[in-house]
Amino acid sequence: MTTQTLSSRTVRRPAATAALGGLGLFTVLLGAALPLIDFFIVNVALPTIGRDLHTGEAVLELVVAGYGVAYAVLLVLGGRLGDLFGRRRLFLGGMAAFGLTSLACGLAPGAWTLVAARVAQGASAAAMLPQVLATIQATTAGPRRAKAMGLYGATAGLSMVAGQILGGVLVAADLWGTGWRSVFLVNVPVVVAGLLLAVRAVPETRSERPEPVDGPGTVLLALSLLTLLAPLTEGRAAGWPLWTWLSLAAFPLVTAAFYAVERRADRLGRTPLVPPSLFRLVSLRRGLTLIVPFSIGFSGFMFVIAVALQQGAGLGPVSAGLALAPMAVVFFLVSLAGPRLVARFGTRVVAAGAVVQLVGVGLMALTVHASWPHVGLLALLPGAAVAGAGQALQLPIIFRIVLSEVPAERAGVGSGVMVTTQQSALALGVATLGTLFLSLVPATGMGDALVITLLVQLAGVVLTGLLSLRLPRTIG
Repeated sequence: MTTQTLSSRTVRRPAATAALGGLGLFTVLLGAALPLIDFFIVNVALPTIGRDLHTGEAVLELVVAGYGVAYAVLLVLGGRLGDLFGRRRLFLGGMAAFGLTSLACGLAPGAWTLVAARVAQGASAAAMLPQVLATIQATTAGPRRAKAMGLYGATAGLSMVAGQILGGVLVAADLWGTGWRSVFLVNVPVVVAGLLLAVRAVPETRSERPEPVDGPGTVLLALSLLTLLAPLTEGRAAGWPLWTWLSLAAFPLVTAAFYAVERRADRLGRTPLVPPSLFRLVSLRRGLTLIVPFSIGFSGFMFVIAVALQQGAGLGPVSAGLALAPMAVVFFLVSLAGPRLVARFGTRVVAAGAVVQLVGVGLMALTVHASWPHVGLLALLPGAAVAGAGQALQLPIIFRIVLSEVPAERAGVGSGVMVTTQQSALALGVATLGTLFLSLVPATGMGDALVITLLVQLAGVVLTGLLSLRLPRTIG
């Protein structure tokens, strides 16, 4: 289906809209990096946070889950508000709030204060991040958009790995005696610089026909995500109490209610939060199905490897983080070649990337099986580098595919849907693969538990590769 048939409300980007220059692109990519870095930066800091704040595993899980759930729940709303009030305005407001909430996290006197600040930080990220993709969609076209989307994908993947590396370095450095607090305080000067750059270099855009906020849809989407993510992220640490099972049982019912409300609003000519007609775009629908297994495997791997290398292999936070440095470096370098490869080979590059990632994760599993617990940077380097190359041939291209046919005036809601899917899958990855790994450790030991978890991730990589064969051969 083409963009023209999606809706009679489709409007071309007005000529008055300023193009996004190099400095503006750098600024919005900086805004895209911050929320993803902060999702992963706490992984290696959690043991130190627990000791310093004298808190248990269940509360530490909330430090991660509170951020991730608030972030995922509010992303689509953030995209709609950007369409309505101006994407630059929401980007500036979200970034400023992200800096303030990061400061609150870094100064938190206790565990529950930290949890509350992390929830607020996740909400701030949800206001900022959708504006990045929406601005790129609204201010670029043709090869410039392809290049910008490639850089966005490279930034996203690199941020997820770099966050874990940076967390380890900052905790070990103990700058001015701040310890774990520096993983949050480091955001403050970055945000100040980002705000100054955004005022100067990011153009204002908004939908030509702004759609008002869909109250019932917003509430039901939030409930849908909460009933799924909250029990899965907190269930194991809390001992799977009754509320977790009741919440999971409610998830399909609330989701069905959300779909019914959105479909009815669309049929009556209203403006649903997530227009069902958007999913008639084949590129968006099939691209989203790829994001789910890819992101589950990515985040689950990052969480499990951080725990295993520190608690099982006895590495410090810096060594555990640097063990993933080859993955980050190769990911960034290979992702830069993505647009040229897609221009020549089409979307089959994604399937090739899945095969390469399969080889890399398999090499890491073999290394752990043969060498545990004597693993580190050198032992994991071949597998991590190959896996990073495979991931780079998938993630940036999938992002570009998802948004390739979304109309400019719906750029905010389209990017919100995509990032919500990604963020929800990232949270599910920590919940599912993390729970599997930690449940296996008492019976099998940490090395075998890691191998089994990596093999499960391999199944997800295979699924991603098979699903990629259903993609349109070319990107619009």
